[in-house]
Amino acid sequence: MTDKHNAFENLESRLQARKNEYDAISVPEAAAIQAVQAGIRQVSRKRKTRLRWLTSSISAAALVLLFTGCIRVSPAFASFVEQLPGMESVVSLIRQDKGLMMAIDQSLLQKVGITDEHDGGSVTVEGIITDESRMVIFYKMKGMKNTEKFDYDIDLLDGSGKQLPVSFGYATLHSDSDAEDQVYENYIDVTFPNETSPPDVLTVVFKSRDAAKPGVWKVTLPVDKNLTKGMKKVIPVHQLLVIDGQRIQVKQATMYPTRVVLDVQLDSSNTKKIFGLSDLQLVDEQGRAWRTDTSMGEDTRSIYFESMYFSKPKKLTLQGSGFSGLDKKELDFTLNLKTHEITGGPPGLQMLGSKVEGKDLTIDFSVPDSMENSFVLSFSKVKDSSGHSYQVPGSSWSPGHGKDQNHTTVSSTIENGGKLHGELRMQISTYPYRVKAPFSLEIPIDN
Repeated sequence: MTDKHNAFENLESRLQARKNEYDAISVPEAAAIQAVQAGIRQVSRKRKTRLRWLTSSISAAALVLLFTGCIRVSPAFASFVEQLPGMESVVSLIRQDKGLMMAIDQSLLQKVGITDEHDGGSVTVEGIITDESRMVIFYKMKGMKNTEKFDYDIDLLDGSGKQLPVSFGYATLHSDSDAEDQVYENYIDVTFPNETSPPDVLTVVFKSRDAAKPGVWKVTLPVDKNLTKGMKKVIPVHQLLVIDGQRIQVKQATMYPTRVVLDVQLDSSNTKKIFGLSDLQLVDEQGRAWRTDTSMGEDTRSIYFESMYFSKPKKLTLQGSGFSGLDKKELDFTLNLKTHEITGGPPGLQMLGSKVEGKDLTIDFSVPDSMENSFVLSFSKVKDSSGHSYQVPGSSWSPGHGKDQNHTTVSSTIENGGKLHGELRMQISTYPYRVKAPFSLEIPIDN
């Protein structure tokens, strides 16, 4: 048995051990996956130039649970792990993204290895992989406080120190302790919107939220854009998709090494507000399914899929089981905080109660649907009787209320709404109602 073979076997053993650790975590899988999806969808819908989201440790565990395949490694993938030693837990997370793993297999990873160390803690950017649509930043933290809760803010800056107009996400990983010498590894997943490209120079900033032990760590690095230069492929589609009477124009698919972006246009004359397409996937001629994780936009929308760039498909079919949405006339309703009466809105929506928490007001709703693998109830607009607007930064949910398991309880927090009383006018931005209407659309590929 060769030394190279032994190295591969040792790597597989380490990865399998990491997988076994995460498999042992007790997580309500469907609920956790939904939490990831709902959090990303909700923040994406704010349409600000710079967006950020933080998924919870339970959500990150759910992502790890998606890593269920047989662990085999290619030489290029083994080289990737060797370049980022000790990051097997992060490797386990990203292995569920087939497109990203194929990009790594094509040696598109840029090794960095730059560290900022002070006050007993250090942050190291180990490597990045980027194209015109996406950047994944692999990093380690050592000797840092509160990594278990990830009590840090992240900023991404260009070479002149300006905030990058991007959205990015990062998950907190499970940890059994928060010792000073603990090594914490993770990655930042960055999306570049249209007409935005990776900077020539990137600065990653970590800022502690702990007032008792503040600190800022900065890592500045050059970005090698030549690794994926000229690899963008645009596939014109220009086909109409009709689902339950709702019209969606599929405009084009753009292939990048790290993802595929499908651009669609929802017809403004549609009678329903479509929050998202259900069970959406791209299937190639071999029957391999390439999943989607999220989308951004309103009527003009970009949907992101795993990349099949390096598998060079001869045919792709867009498939789904329907969509999540509501009649547009059901999006707006009035709510009486005193009587709990709701006028308008979707059938079955109820107010259960409310409570003041500091300066905020949290309202509990009952929704006659399950939110597992679906959208959570969220709001785009909330106004009081004088027309003053309020933000609803987030919602939490739990199955059932009382003995009724056919409903879901949703708690929505109105920022600075602690003194609200009387009637509110509210507009729904997402809701867990699903329309079952299977569809299929072939996407021609000119190789």
